[in-house]
Amino acid sequence: MKNILRLPLCLSLLALGLGTLSAQQAKTASEKPADEGPKYPRVNLAPWYEVDPTWPKRPAGVHFGHVPGIAVDKQDNVWIFTRTNNPVQVYTADGKFIRAWGDGVISNAHHLKIDAGGNIWLSDVGIHVVRKFTPEGKLLQTIGVPGEKGEDTRRLNMPTDMAIAPNGDIFISDGYGNNRIVHFDKAGKFIRAWGTLGTGPQHFSIPHAIALDSKGRLYVADRNNVRVQVFSQAGKLLDSWANIVVPWGFWVTAKDEIWVCGSSPMQWRVDAKYPTAPLSCPPKDQLFMKFDPSGKVTQLWTVPKGEDDKEQPGDLNWLHCLALDSKGNIYAGDIMGKRAQKFVRKN
Repeated sequence: MKNILRLPLCLSLLALGLGTLSAQQAKTASEKPADEGPKYPRVNLAPWYEVDPTWPKRPAGVHFGHVPGIAVDKQDNVWIFTRTNNPVQVYTADGKFIRAWGDGVISNAHHLKIDAGGNIWLSDVGIHVVRKFTPEGKLLQTIGVPGEKGEDTRRLNMPTDMAIAPNGDIFISDGYGNNRIVHFDKAGKFIRAWGTLGTGPQHFSIPHAIALDSKGRLYVADRNNVRVQVFSQAGKLLDSWANIVVPWGFWVTAKDEIWVCGSSPMQWRVDAKYPTAPLSCPPKDQLFMKFDPSGKVTQLWTVPKGEDDKEQPGDLNWLHCLALDSKGNIYAGDIMGKRAQKFVRKN
């Protein structure tokens, strides 16, 4: 019983006898700066990006549709391939309009590449060809038979992208229809092809983009299989970067930094609006990733996913392509957002 009564008595003494002291202590404590914990250095060590909402400055009458292709030339001019009138549009890094061409020539735009000589290569999934143009839009070469799809030494079936070797050889991801890589020499003569539809090491399921590094290695965006496949030019599988990104497009820098755009891995799901669409249509997120040639991820940057017809500056919606200029700024094109945007590198 004594122990039961002792606690209330002690509490009463504390309240009565020490109340003034406690108030003074509280007043003194309130005058001291709060303990903010460790003083972390507030330094942005990692690169980061801010969208430039004013880029590009399109003149009146020049519009964007879906933007599946984008590239940057040696002068840091930005080439945009879009599904509308004026399908090939060129802007400076500051956003100034230079020129546009391609009306009546392009059926259904996909990826765009620039070779070492400054020629413009366009993949057209509508008429099953890959074509080479001068920067002013003069047709120089056609790979495939316009309007004819096939899987032989002459015909392609909805080719998605192309990579041009320093010796002029052409590697095509014959992707939506045939699920193969096709190799032609600079004159357009068929050399070899490899790959069929499937999930195994020598298979593809929509080879959606293709790129070359300085060592001649080929990188293939094996989109539905959620992997980047690395090949020799003879078709030998060298590496496979699986379960990291659903790849849609590439950009390879002069330092052999392999940039990939797309979304993080996701399950197949049927969307009522796009019941027959491939994986990641629509995507659950949007991102840029940088790899070294061994497949190590060295940088990741996520971008808000926009909602159809409600995209804000900096949102991307079905991110399809990317390119970098000499300052490390990223240019990106997307499908549902129907625009190209510039993401300015900071730090």
